[in-house]
Amino acid sequence: MEKIKYIPTIGLEIHIELKTKTKMFCFCLNDLYEKHPNTNVCPICFGHPGTLPATNKEAIKKVLKLGLALKSEIPDFSRFDRKHYFYPDLPKGYQISQYQYPLVKGGYLEIPLFRQGCEGQNTFKKICLTRIHLEEDTGSLEHKEDASLVDLNRAGVPLMELVTEPDLASAYEAKKFAEELRLILRYLEISDANMEMGQMRIEANISIKPEIQKKLGTKVEIKNLNSFNSVFKAVDYEIARQTEILEKGEIIIQETRGWHDTKEITFSQRSKEEAEDYRYFPEPDLPWLKVKEIFDLEKMKLEIPELPKEKRARFKNEFKIKDEQIETFISEKQLADYFEQVVSELIAWFETEKNAERNIESIDKLTNLAANYFTSDLIGIMKEKNLIINELRITPENFAELIKMLGENKISSRGAKDILFQMVEIGEDPSVLAEKLNLTQVNDETALYEIARKIIEENPKAKLDFKNDNQNSLQFLMGQMMRETRGKANPKIAQEIIKKILEN
Repeated sequence: MEKIKYIPTIGLEIHIELKTKTKMFCFCLNDLYEKHPNTNVCPICFGHPGTLPATNKEAIKKVLKLGLALKSEIPDFSRFDRKHYFYPDLPKGYQISQYQYPLVKGGYLEIPLFRQGCEGQNTFKKICLTRIHLEEDTGSLEHKEDASLVDLNRAGVPLMELVTEPDLASAYEAKKFAEELRLILRYLEISDANMEMGQMRIEANISIKPEIQKKLGTKVEIKNLNSFNSVFKAVDYEIARQTEILEKGEIIIQETRGWHDTKEITFSQRSKEEAEDYRYFPEPDLPWLKVKEIFDLEKMKLEIPELPKEKRARFKNEFKIKDEQIETFISEKQLADYFEQVVSELIAWFETEKNAERNIESIDKLTNLAANYFTSDLIGIMKEKNLIINELRITPENFAELIKMLGENKISSRGAKDILFQMVEIGEDPSVLAEKLNLTQVNDETALYEIARKIIEENPKAKLDFKNDNQNSLQFLMGQMMRETRGKANPKIAQEIIKKILEN
């Protein structure tokens, strides 16, 4: 009997705290880093009777901006509703949220599906969105042995919820969606989306069905996934768990489950036979939002920067660098901007210095050289020293100067690495450091010829071995050459000279 193939269907609900100066419905500071509990609070945060909320216009604008970037529909009107449930860290007993009339409807996000070892053959998958709406965050609880302490600093922080259609088909796709969304949020400066700080929280809805079955399987929800690694592992585990249940002929229970990071398993939190009734009704203290009257959507579209997908394509087309390197630059907008400035400097130099002695015959090779040193050596040093690009003492102009020196054979590859390390340490110009460290490469063929002739005369056995096709002798003589010049001889020129003398 042929084994049944089971197909997973996955949808995500993602909560994102917005980067605004104040909270959603009051003028308290939205300060993630406030360490003192219940400091950024007011009667509205505490849910005192008679208090009136006031809508944060900047928060609404950020949600609309994301909607425009994701090709969503922006309705003429939107409305806030009261969502009733009791939480110890939600003093009002209800949350101001959106239900029937969200700020953003539909749209899509295309996720990159990279295939290992398939350079230039990567594809994108379109994941459709259901909605993006805006609400207020709850406070936070700290549990002690004999009590639970409430901190309302977070209560009322603008919280955006993005809901996808069930278009994802694997743990890998779920993780890639979350990663790509965070990139876009950061490019748009909507949120830092720091998952460790709780600024981005993910819930996954997963169901499994036999391939031949049209109807979707029973949905299981996994709550509060707080890292990309957790998203991948939790979804992967749940797919395997549900598949095993169906293979045994048993029934999957509709429930909410949690994720145990240490044990790497999901666990049951509560059964969920029906959709919860939150008793929504229109928020009486807030008017309808006439979205298109209040916000200039055409102007907002012009404010949207080049997004990661478009930047990937342009870097590939213009710079001819590897997909893996592109992903390194795309991962932070500041990294991409820095590298573009480096390339701009190199192009200007390459086009004006027509008569320069260099072993780089095209700007593409020069750009690739810059990308290699950036993504391996410079990024490695930055990780070692725990630096971010904005803290780097090396200007794009100085980094480009280092690459130019390599292109002109003024320094060796080994010398460039030593100079780069010192540039990170003290931020000095590479040409100055090359002189200080005595790393300027010798390219003078006349001088190198005399040194090579002397070395060969002092090592007649190596010359004889070369005549007898022993190639190790060439490497031996090159080693002597580098020792004699203290590593400053241009290896390519030196080897050609040694071979020329030996063959005569």
